[in-house]
Amino acid sequence: MIHPPPSRSPRFPALLRGSLPRFLPLIALLASLTGCGEKAAAPAAGGGGGGGKKGGGGAAPVYVGPAQTKIVPLVIEAIGAVEPIRTTTVRSQVTGTLVKIVIKEGQTVKAGDLLFEIDPRPFENALRAAEADLQKAKVQLETARTQVARYRSLTTDQMVSKEQFEKISDTARSLESEVLSDESRLATAKLQLEYCSIRAPLAGRTGNIPVHEGDLVRVNEAGGLLVTIHQVSPIYVTFGVPQQYFGSVVRYRATGTLNVAVVPPGLEEKPEQGDLTFMDNTVDSSTGTLKLKGTFPNTAQRLWPGQFATVTVTLASPEVLTVPSSAIQTSQTGQYVYVVKSDKTAELRPVVVERLYQADAVISKGLSAGETVVTDGQLRVIPGKPVDIKEAAAPGGGGRGGKSGEGKGKKTDKEKKAS
Repeated sequence: MIHPPPSRSPRFPALLRGSLPRFLPLIALLASLTGCGEKAAAPAAGGGGGGGKKGGGGAAPVYVGPAQTKIVPLVIEAIGAVEPIRTTTVRSQVTGTLVKIVIKEGQTVKAGDLLFEIDPRPFENALRAAEADLQKAKVQLETARTQVARYRSLTTDQMVSKEQFEKISDTARSLESEVLSDESRLATAKLQLEYCSIRAPLAGRTGNIPVHEGDLVRVNEAGGLLVTIHQVSPIYVTFGVPQQYFGSVVRYRATGTLNVAVVPPGLEEKPEQGDLTFMDNTVDSSTGTLKLKGTFPNTAQRLWPGQFATVTVTLASPEVLTVPSSAIQTSQTGQYVYVVKSDKTAELRPVVVERLYQADAVISKGLSAGETVVTDGQLRVIPGKPVDIKEAAAPGGGGRGGKSGEGKGKKTDKEKKAS
């Protein structure tokens, strides 16, 4: 028995087979859109390539600046610490009761001003006792001298033995020594009484006062500090510079006094001006730095002991060739700039930058004064190709850009009409 060949299985499921006539218009629309997109893409790609070639050959827009000579200081910058030129810790030199504190904490005092007073009565009594002892010794000495004079004449007449005369003479000499000793004790008593009035040994500003009236202060007592005085006008600023600057500091210091400027921390940026007055006689081997000190008048007292500040030492103020630091570019072969020639084309020029100072770069080789260099837009510059020099943007510059955009829009409309 011959069976009929099996029928081929349909490509679509039965459900989709029934709905296929409804999707035929949609499939035809998608096919037409795909063909149109492919046709439109080809001219667009060709047009874009033509436009890119035209844009690459145009002048690169850049901003420029001059190479000019100006005075650029040669400086060394460091961080320094403010130190008082003189400082003293005031302590009592006698033991006694503190009866009066004349000053206040943080007060400015002059040399010789009264600071504290210690009860002077015990020392006044000691002074009177020393005066009495001295007076007694002087009377005894005077009596002994009178006896020596009388016994000398009796010895001449041989009425007194020489042994008696020598004994009286020895007593007189002993009394002379006693008078000298009493005079010394009297001077000590006067000095002790003077120590009861504690005065400022230098002009400066007082610190914390840890004692109070009525306290018993002792000589050489641990923690017996009464007050500390710092001299703040003038004042030191101590800082360290790397040892490689040693030769430069010595060379320029030999030509004259070096200026030192210090900017104390805070909102005010005006620096304090002073002079370099000290250079240490050795380099710190642990840090490799040389210790320097600048002296500042500090009349406004903007510098305070213990404060940290930014220090700038001006070694010299030479006149050098400079360009804006933004003009300097770096490559594998070194640093260079783009120089705008008279025909408005760019030239790549290698340069040697000696140093940077604020917004300027000091050029030691490669440029001449009066040349024009590119300061912005270097990425689009091609050596030997023209550049379009732009002016720095001013307030309202966006308006000029808007007009330019408007002109381009009108040109496009004309082109559309012409087409």
